Amino acid sequence: MTDAVGSIDMPDAQDEAPESKKKARKGGKRGKKGPFGRLALFYRQIVAELRKVVWPTRSQLSTYTTVVIVFVVIMIGLVTVIDYGFNHLIKYIFG
Repeated sequence: MTDAVGSIDMPDAQDEAPESKKKARKGGKRGKKGPFGRLALFYRQIVAELRKVVWPTRSQLSTYTTVVIVFVVIMIGLVTVIDYGFNHLIKYIFG
């Protein structure tokens, strides 16, 4: 048989890192700061993530809201009809 790409028989060269690269760093950003510094970093990261969000325009938002309201009204009607039908079925069966 031929060896498949990514075979476990022959490890890739990048998997065999030298010993100096295998050492884990201790601390990092969180290790050097106190609780208030970590809290400030957390809020800065929240603001950075919120800037990446693609916010809908007013017309998109009104369209999405309308779709949701229409769907909910349809589901309420469907459940009401099924409940009404079961109610009459139970009354018919048990008197």
